[in-house]
Amino acid sequence: MTTGPQKRTRSERVAALELPPARWERALASLGRRDVLLRIGLCVLTALVLCALIRGWDPPMAYRTGYTPSHDIVSNSFFKKPDPVATEAAWERTRSQVRYVYARHPEPLVQLVASLRNTVLQIASAETYADVDPQLWAEFQPPVDENAPAADKAKLNQHEQEQFQEFHQAVTGEENLARFEKAVTDALAPFERRGLLDKPIQKLGQGNQEEIVVYPVGQPQSQEVVRLSDVLIGDAAAIRKSLTVEFKSAAIADRVFAWLRPRLPATLLLDEGETQKALQKAVASVEKVYVSYTPGQTLAKCGEPLQDEQIDLLRREYRAAMDQRGLGPRVSRAAAIVAVVLTLFGLCGIYLQTRERRLLVSLKRLTVILVLAVLTVALACWASRDAWRAEIVPLLLFSQVVAIAYRQELAFLLSGVVSLIVVLALGLGLSELLVLMGVTAAAILQLGYVRSRSKLIYVGFFAGLAASVITIGVALIDNQPMGWTMLTDALRNALWTLAAGFLMTGLLPFIEPLFGVLTDISLLELGDVAHPLLQELVRRAPSTYNHSITVGSIAEAAAESSGGRGLLVRVGAYFHDIGKMLKPGYFIENQGDQSNRHEDLVPAMSTLVIIAHIKDGANLARQHHLPQPIIDFIQQHHGTTLVEFFYERASEQSESNPDGGGVEESTFRYPGPKPQTKEAGVLMLADAVESASRTLVDPTPARIESLVREMSERRLDDGQFDESGLTLRELRTVENSIIKSITAIYHSRVKYHDQRTA
Repeated sequence: MTTGPQKRTRSERVAALELPPARWERALASLGRRDVLLRIGLCVLTALVLCALIRGWDPPMAYRTGYTPSHDIVSNSFFKKPDPVATEAAWERTRSQVRYVYARHPEPLVQLVASLRNTVLQIASAETYADVDPQLWAEFQPPVDENAPAADKAKLNQHEQEQFQEFHQAVTGEENLARFEKAVTDALAPFERRGLLDKPIQKLGQGNQEEIVVYPVGQPQSQEVVRLSDVLIGDAAAIRKSLTVEFKSAAIADRVFAWLRPRLPATLLLDEGETQKALQKAVASVEKVYVSYTPGQTLAKCGEPLQDEQIDLLRREYRAAMDQRGLGPRVSRAAAIVAVVLTLFGLCGIYLQTRERRLLVSLKRLTVILVLAVLTVALACWASRDAWRAEIVPLLLFSQVVAIAYRQELAFLLSGVVSLIVVLALGLGLSELLVLMGVTAAAILQLGYVRSRSKLIYVGFFAGLAASVITIGVALIDNQPMGWTMLTDALRNALWTLAAGFLMTGLLPFIEPLFGVLTDISLLELGDVAHPLLQELVRRAPSTYNHSITVGSIAEAAAESSGGRGLLVRVGAYFHDIGKMLKPGYFIENQGDQSNRHEDLVPAMSTLVIIAHIKDGANLARQHHLPQPIIDFIQQHHGTTLVEFFYERASEQSESNPDGGGVEESTFRYPGPKPQTKEAGVLMLADAVESASRTLVDPTPARIESLVREMSERRLDDGQFDESGLTLRELRTVENSIIKSITAIYHSRVKYHDQRTA
C-alpha cells in the first residue's frame, strides 16, 4: 500500500494550471482598495465642482462681438427688451405733470398790512393837504396814464386835494381806520391763504406750469393744489379787484393798491425736498416701455458682424430660453457633463497608470493637478469676457506648468482635456478648440529644456506668432471675412500668449517647490561650485570632491544617452557624497598615505561608519535647504547594495571562529531605498564604476568594458534597478556611455623620445 502522493495524469495537471489574472481583472480587483477608491472619489468630486463652476445644467451663450454668422439668427423664445427712448419719453411726460411744492409763509403779508396801517396813520394826522408829507402821499399815487391828455396844473392840484380829502376822511377816526384796516385785510385774505409767488421756479425740470402744491409752513401733510395763475403776483390785478370790492371806492382802492403793489412779498418758498419726492414717486410709478420679440423673429442677419446691440438681444433671448428650461433637461445635461469629464479623467488615468505612475501614487501630486485644472477652468471662464477674451492665458500657464513639472507628453494630454472643458463651458466651437490646442501645443513643444529665464519669454513670443497664424487660418476655414476684426483677434491672441510667457517667468520660482521639481535654471544655480556645501567638501574631503565631479561628468553623458535629464544627474552627483565630509578619513580615497582606520574596527562597525554617510548627507542637504530631488540622489545612489568588502571580511572571521555565528547579510546592506528614477539608477552605476575603475592596474578598454558589464549585471541581478524604470535597452545604452567615458579618462598617451619619468 503506497502512502505517497498519487501521480496525476496530464489532463489533471492541465486542469489544475492557474493562469495569472488578466490586466482588466487586475484593474477590477484593484477598485476595492481604499486608496484607489479615494482617488476615484477625488476625481468624481472634481467633476462635480467643474460642472457647478461652468453651470453645466444650462448650455452657454456662445456668440461674441465681431463674429460673422453664416446664417440668420432667429429667436427661439419670446422675450422683451427695454425701449430707452420710449421710456425716457414717458418719464418726460410724467415730469411735466409733477407739481412743484411750496411752503406758505403768511408773516410777510401780515407785516405789510401793519406797515400800511402805520403809514395811513401819518396821513390821518395831517389836517389839510398842505400838511401832509409830499413824499409820503406820493407813495399812494396810482401810475399816470401816459396816453391821457395833459391837464391844467391848477385842475390837477384841485383834483389832488379832493382825492386827499376823500382818502383822509376814510382813514380819520378810530371807526374809519378800523373799517379801512378790515377792508385791506379782507382784500388780502385769499392771497394770504393761497400765498403769493413772484415767478415760477424751474430748478428740477419742466414741471407742471398750471398748478402747484401749497402747504402751511411746518405742516407738509396739509397740502393743497392751487392754480399757478392765482398766486402769481404779476400785475396783481386780482388784488386790485379785491380792493375795489372791499372799499366800494375805486379811487381809494387805486391809491391803496399803488402803495401795496411794489411792496407785495413772495410768501411761497419752494420746498425742493418735497418736490423731489413727488418727482421720484411719479417717475417710479411709470413702468418701463418694452419692445417684444417673438419666436422666429430675426435677431442678427447673415454676413453682418455681431455688434453690441445684437449681442444684447442674443443674451436676452438666451436668458429667456434658460428660464423656460425644466428640471429634467437641466439634470440630464449636468449628468452628461459630469460623465464626459469623468470619461476624460479615465483616459488620463489609463495614461498615468502606464507612463506616469508617480502622479497616481502620490495623492498630493494628484490633488495639486486636479486643483490646478479647476483653477484654470475658472480663470478661463472669467477671462473670456468680450472685453478681454483672454481664456488662452490660463490654459497656457497650465500647460507650461505641467510640461515643466512632469513631461511634455503629459502636458499635451492634460492641456487638451482642460481645453475641451473650457470649450464646453464657453460654448465655443471646433475652430476655437483648434486655436486653444494649437497655441498650447506650440508652447509645450519648446519646453524640452528651460536653461534660462528668458527662455519662457521666447516661448511666449514664438507661441504668439503661432497663435496669430492659427487664429487667421481657423477664421478663414470658418468662413469669417478677412478684415479688421480677424486681424484684431489674431493680434490679441498673440499678445495674450506673449503675456503668458512673462507671467510664467515670474511664477516659475513658486511652481518648483509646489511640484517638487527642478528646472534647468535652478539646477544651473545649484550646481555652482561656489555652493557652501561643495566648498566645505573641497576643504574636508578633496578626493571625494574630485570623485563627485568625475561621477557627475560620466553620469550626465550616460543619462542623456538614455533620454534622461543629464543636468539633474550631474548636479545630484556633485552632492551625492557630501555625507563623507563628516568622517573623511574612513573612506579610502581620502586616506592617502595614512593608515587605514578600519584595521582597528570590526567589520560590522566599519559598515556602520560607511553606511552613515547616506544619512549624514541627507541631513546636511536638508539643513542647507537642498531640494528633495537632490536629497533623493543622496539616499538612493547606493540603493540597498551590499558592502561587499566588510561582508566578506566578516564571513571570513566567522568561518575561522568555531564559536562565531553566521553573518546576517542585511546588516551589511545600505538602508536604501532603491533608485526610484532612471537618473538615480544611472548615478548608482556611474558611482560604482568610477570607484571600481581606480583599482584597475592596467585600465585597457577591454578591462573597462568587462568591469562595467560585470557591475551592471550584479546590480541588475540584485534587483537594484527594479524600481527605477530603466529598461534593459536603456541600461545597455547607459553601460556603453559609461564605458566610453571611463575609457576616455584612462586613455593612453603618446610618449615622446625626450619625455622623462617624474
